[in-house]
Amino acid sequence: MGESKKQMGVLGLGRMGAALAGALLGAGHDVVVWNRSPLKAGPLLDRGARLAATPAEVASADVVLSCLSTYDSQRPVLEAASVKVLVNLTSGTPAEARDLAAWASSAGIDYVDGVIMAVPQGIGTAQSRILYSGSAPVFSAHREVLSVLGEPVFLGEDAGLAALYDLALLGIMWSTMAGYLHALALVGTEGVAPSTFTPMALSWLSAVGGFLPGIGAQVADGDYATDVSALDINAAGLGLLVETSRAQGIGASVPEVLRELFDRAVAAGHGSHSIASVIEEIR
Repeated sequence: MGESKKQMGVLGLGRMGAALAGALLGAGHDVVVWNRSPLKAGPLLDRGARLAATPAEVASADVVLSCLSTYDSQRPVLEAASVKVLVNLTSGTPAEARDLAAWASSAGIDYVDGVIMAVPQGIGTAQSRILYSGSAPVFSAHREVLSVLGEPVFLGEDAGLAALYDLALLGIMWSTMAGYLHALALVGTEGVAPSTFTPMALSWLSAVGGFLPGIGAQVADGDYATDVSALDINAAGLGLLVETSRAQGIGASVPEVLRELFDRAVAAGHGSHSIASVIEEIR
């Protein structure tokens, strides 16, 4: 048997907030929305959403999703809304999430923090995943309706964990994209088109991904011994990448940062260790 339909509130109708509200409407839930600019609600109203004139008018909803631009802009809205169950999907830091969770607890609000690992167009599809942390009972009670938005993954009762995972994962994404763009610039100096280079990059990234479990295990154990590829060899390779980038006439800022980090790790005595030992310098 499916879950009974809920009354859902959505605070904030930017691209992501509108996508969240749209997915809930598509699943047949009763949706009330609020936004500073009511005009943004038009397409959702055409689909059956109700427009709240003030944040307080969403207070009767079973669950309120908050998807505003920043925590600073969010707090006055939440203080005016007096909601019962809050699922916060506003991006921020772990400290901001924990602070909001403490405020919610003092205000008698059941709180779950969440981060959306998808673009607005992916909301409500199998490609969407949302990470949650905070109140386990609240998450469990509303897991089914949250699954309408994307795969719900609960990380633990520390309200800051979702934001922590979010930034850690985005860090991987940004680093990867920066490396890819540097690579395109480098091969582009010899007329290699992105469409020619990208299939090889994708294959290489798949192979590199296979290294991560082993690196993670070494970090967990603190044993960085290797008979595969020592750090000093990789640091030298980064030096070659910096040198070649400059020789080809492009910026070297992306590999320079990594070379400096790897060189520090080598100087600290990790030259014969694996790349995993670089975490000691990061720490």
